[in-house]
Amino acid sequence: MLDRLIEWSARNVFLVLLATLAVVAGGIYAVKKTPLDALPDLSDVQVIVFTPYAGQAPKVVEDQVTYPLTTAMLAVPKAKVVRGFSMFGASYVYVIFEDGTDIYWARSRVLEYLSS
Repeated sequence: MLDRLIEWSARNVFLVLLATLAVVAGGIYAVKKTPLDALPDLSDVQVIVFTPYAGQAPKVVEDQVTYPLTTAMLAVPKAKVVRGFSMFGASYVYVIFEDGTDIYWARSRVLEYLSS
């Protein structure tokens, strides 16, 4: 059967080229008309508060910076999780919000509670 298909294609070169052009044109048309859907952002809405405290040990950073910030951020509305990390000379506090929270609203609430 494959031999007959090859023989037919060799005898009808014009029809094979015409079918190839039709398939290529259909592919180009399909690529142009297919709507492009962007990948959704599946990450949580989070705000990170970084506080440098140069030259201080992690225990001092924890006691003087991370713990007070973490307890203050627990009162932020719609905050789901608050995590604090202390290291040599720096403190990180991650405030993770509920799904559907606007990132700009979340940042302004964290800034509001940070200033108090």
